[in-house]
Amino acid sequence: MTRQRRDPRAERAAHRLGGAARPRFDLAATPTLSTRLHRDPRAETNQQLVPGTLRRRLDRTQRVASVMPAVAAAPVAVAEAAPRLRLIAEPAFLVAVVPDVPGGRLTPHDRQVIGAARLLADDGGGAVIALVEAPSEEFGAAGIDRVLALPVAGYDPEAKAEAVAAVLDGLSLRHALFPDSADGGDLARRVAALSGAALFAGAESLSTKAVTRAARARKAEQRRAPPRLIALAADAVAPHAGTLHEAATLDFTFPPRAPSAVLAAAFIPADPATVALAEAEFVVSAGNGITDFDAFRALVTALHATPGASRMVCDAGLMPRAAQVGASGTVLTASCYFALGIAGAPQHLQGITGCEHVVAVNTDLHAAMIERAGLAIVADAQQVMPALLRLLAGEDA
Repeated sequence: MTRQRRDPRAERAAHRLGGAARPRFDLAATPTLSTRLHRDPRAETNQQLVPGTLRRRLDRTQRVASVMPAVAAAPVAVAEAAPRLRLIAEPAFLVAVVPDVPGGRLTPHDRQVIGAARLLADDGGGAVIALVEAPSEEFGAAGIDRVLALPVAGYDPEAKAEAVAAVLDGLSLRHALFPDSADGGDLARRVAALSGAALFAGAESLSTKAVTRAARARKAEQRRAPPRLIALAADAVAPHAGTLHEAATLDFTFPPRAPSAVLAAAFIPADPATVALAEAEFVVSAGNGITDFDAFRALVTALHATPGASRMVCDAGLMPRAAQVGASGTVLTASCYFALGIAGAPQHLQGITGCEHVVAVNTDLHAAMIERAGLAIVADAQQVMPALLRLLAGEDA
């Protein structure tokens, strides 16, 4: 290929007009030696416009046609890659996880404990086994390789501890991890008492070479090798993400249980209307957009939730100060937070940082609470409340 060289002097002479002392140039004249094609941005934009729409928007899925003579390339369809399934047929050892699984679903704390078990199992070709009452579809994505169903019906912590201790010895588990929660921490201590193994409770960090927890005088206690029984605190290890595991069912023969002195055990839930906000699981809050507090209290009762309020409502005396949610009130750790007529001040959003699910009702589409919510209803809360009450009563909205 031979490239023709430009002659700037010849191009300049082609633009000259007349022979005056101060020459003028014809800028509209096309250079004789230039072969460069100029782009037309307006034509390229028109090719990107979506036809037949009142509001002209650019269709960025189509490629801009090149000004050079070439064959237009067809748009390439990008398919979403499915998560890779990892199978561990013959694990070198087993690491057990005993999650809380309230209501049959994994909590964020449970997922963090599974992530810690995954960290210990991957160092040496091990597998993670979940000891639960019933399997769940979430286990594979959470990082579980095996699932073993415990012969426990209902709330029976003594029977559950005996079953976990039997699996601990029967399968020669290298580690058993528990969430250091109200139920998980109690179960971990029961298993430690039955098996005689030392329990490392309140672990704040964990790796394959060390595990630490807080000690007195703002010090940290560190153990070089992770012990057999570990109760992990919240937000200590990141949950597992990415690889999909098989979560296959594992059979195990449990020894017959000796007669127990406990005849019956039952879990009695607390009254959500009187439970403290810091311990509530489902909170429904009223904001400045609520004027009918009789309907608000009726909705809270129908939803079996704990009432809350914003600072402006509490300052006005419409709700007690103990119901205030926010950095200057109560910081929540609820599973679900239902905000009615709350715009979402910064101090209020700080108080719901630990909530897993947020539902908001507000007339302002651009409110901060609408942006924070996982499910938002852009409507007047005064009209949404009676509609929800009719739905809960079985009537047509």
